[in-house]
Amino acid sequence: MLWMPLFCLVALWQAEFANAQRIDVLGPLVRKYVQVSSPKAVLEHVQVIDGTGATPSPDQNIYIEDGKISAISPGADLASSQGTTIIDLRGYSVMPGIIGMHDPLYYLARPNLAADRSFDAPALFLPMSFSAPRLYLANGVTTMRTAGGVDPYTDLKLKRGIESGVLPGPHLDVTGAYLDGSGNQNLQMQELSGPEDAGQTVAYWADRGVTSFKAYAHLTRAELSAAVKEAHKRGLKITGHLCSITYEEAAEIGIDNLEHGFFVNTQLDPDKKPDSCTASAGDYTLEHMRPGSDEANRLIATLIKHHVAITSTLPGTASSVPELEKTADGRPPLRPAALKAMTPALREAVLYGRNRVPSQSTPGNAFLLRRDMDLERAFVAAGGLLLAGPDGNGIGGVIPGFGDHTEIELLVDAGFTPVQAIRIATLNGAIFLGREDHIGSIAPGKNADLVVVKGDPAARIADIENVAIVFKDGVGYDVNKLLDSVKDRFGEY
Repeated sequence: MLWMPLFCLVALWQAEFANAQRIDVLGPLVRKYVQVSSPKAVLEHVQVIDGTGATPSPDQNIYIEDGKISAISPGADLASSQGTTIIDLRGYSVMPGIIGMHDPLYYLARPNLAADRSFDAPALFLPMSFSAPRLYLANGVTTMRTAGGVDPYTDLKLKRGIESGVLPGPHLDVTGAYLDGSGNQNLQMQELSGPEDAGQTVAYWADRGVTSFKAYAHLTRAELSAAVKEAHKRGLKITGHLCSITYEEAAEIGIDNLEHGFFVNTQLDPDKKPDSCTASAGDYTLEHMRPGSDEANRLIATLIKHHVAITSTLPGTASSVPELEKTADGRPPLRPAALKAMTPALREAVLYGRNRVPSQSTPGNAFLLRRDMDLERAFVAAGGLLLAGPDGNGIGGVIPGFGDHTEIELLVDAGFTPVQAIRIATLNGAIFLGREDHIGSIAPGKNADLVVVKGDPAARIADIENVAIVFKDGVGYDVNKLLDSVKDRFGEY
């Protein structure tokens, strides 16, 4: 491939995003999706939702120059000038680019999937290196963490291709291969043989450029400890989808982040044994951990004491709750554009599952979803750092980009205000990544990573779906062209 030699131009994660990507490095495959390419642009008369949780600022002009936000001023009509694109955005809002913290680059294929979500083993991770990055970018995700991978070499080359300007997509934080212990039945996940193997695996992938790691369900405490020590030695962070290790144990060991809200904490499960997963995989604990109880308060205090962030991933569970198939404002459970992006086979499977009668749904999911929402709110109220990502792997129709919108909408359903939910999905992610000086909010000097939406998501969060233009490093991307390029593709490649 002609663009492969360009990979050598890419620096490490900490350096490569310090400055905005210049339009002149973008190759023809990326330029075909560009709508605004001038070195200067002005977004006129727009409402600014700055990502900090502050009250929106109506009728503002945002000035973009060389990939950065150069100034913000009260709305005014400007005369056109050479080299500057001026866009009248009356009736539109601008928010920071979404920072998806659980945004995989694969589709989880489940053979012979039935309406009750049973399937024939083995499930398989299929890389979506073509469709997923385009779907994320088209929906306003400008930076994302994969939060687990089965083919990190592919993800690393994709990242380099994007940063070299030859492939379209968000900035990537590539998570290394899943760190799991014995007992995992997935054919594509390594089973670590012990602490030494855990540390060596982290070192191996860190040396090859991954920028985060993920512990998985069957890891032992000793293996997690070795992985954490090696990652931290290299200045990298580690998150976890746990089961054999409880949240409190992981926090004490030094994990940086925990995935799936409070769904996979097993500390109260009656069959919990050291370094072993449980039958309910945490459902029992979630059911019995009432917000405000001594157990919940102690857990939240421990997480905050050890600076452990929590990633909210609500859409997967919500997709199995029939009561949520229409919300108060009547928005449908699956948008037509999301269905169009799926392969016909995936689309058929998703609609089949969605159209099942309520009695076929998993019992108790509505209660567990609400309990997790309440614990996430309690965690934030106590000072915890909540992140957002939909785990858009196709299950339940949750797919890249569209799932990120659903996650933000569900945060509002959980009780956060719209501007709070937007902050969780933007600035909080930047803070966790240590990049809040460059991305995550709208302010002069920051990268011009911006999402232009028609309407006012601060008043009606469903308007977040009305993405008109996505700016990444000051380059405006054509949403419709990106979506058209992946029609019928997610689930294939």
